[in-house]
Amino acid sequence: MLGFALLLVAAYLVGSIPAAYLLSRWTRGVDIRLVGSGNVGTTNVMTVVSKRVGILVAIFDVGKGMLAVFVGDMMGLPLYQQVLAGAAAIAGHNWPVFLGFSGGRGVLTTLGIVLFLAPNLAILLLLIAGIGRLFRQVAIATVLDTVLLPVFSWLSHTAIIGWLFGRSLGTEERLPVTLAYTGIFLITAIRRLTAPRVPISATVPTRELILYRFFFDRDIKDREAWVHRAIPKAESGDRRKTGKTG
Repeated sequence: MLGFALLLVAAYLVGSIPAAYLLSRWTRGVDIRLVGSGNVGTTNVMTVVSKRVGILVAIFDVGKGMLAVFVGDMMGLPLYQQVLAGAAAIAGHNWPVFLGFSGGRGVLTTLGIVLFLAPNLAILLLLIAGIGRLFRQVAIATVLDTVLLPVFSWLSHTAIIGWLFGRSLGTEERLPVTLAYTGIFLITAIRRLTAPRVPISATVPTRELILYRFFFDRDIKDREAWVHRAIPKAESGDRRKTGKTG
């Protein structure tokens, strides 16, 4: 049990390494929190820094999730504990101790977990994300991906889902593994929803705000206005305290 606890701490700390922030600083002298959407993640880096740097960030963020579950596997931990180690890496990415608990969304770190544990399922999730990008609805696609993880885990005893999931979970495994994947979904949802309002969304009704954040990962209906809004330093300072990254 001590080994598992230490793995959770280590996974969180590795997940907290903010590749998007560091590489943007080192290569272009840019604080990624103050430009573009303000999100400390791959998409914003590709938009305002460069695609080459964005690819490096993506590889690093995927690697966080893969490393966490790989170490758990090498330690001989049960599958649900491996997934929880991955969830700790996602939590670190979303609320990094090294950036005042203001990070990204953990999408690629989640992908890293699934790539290691269930490559067939990872391909399906990437296909869904690709369709979402085609229709400019990536945020909705990523929510769908995280919803499918616990659903497929629970249905892994069926032939098709078992093939996608990589294995058929027995009666004893199915519930804890499904709960672990549900935890990943909750981490994603909480990251989107828990943030103070910013000036551009001050007049948006609360119900609409929740819907915009959950499904579209923004505070307002107009995507272009949100992505390209001006981000004053005061707002960035609030983000470092509250975890808001745009």
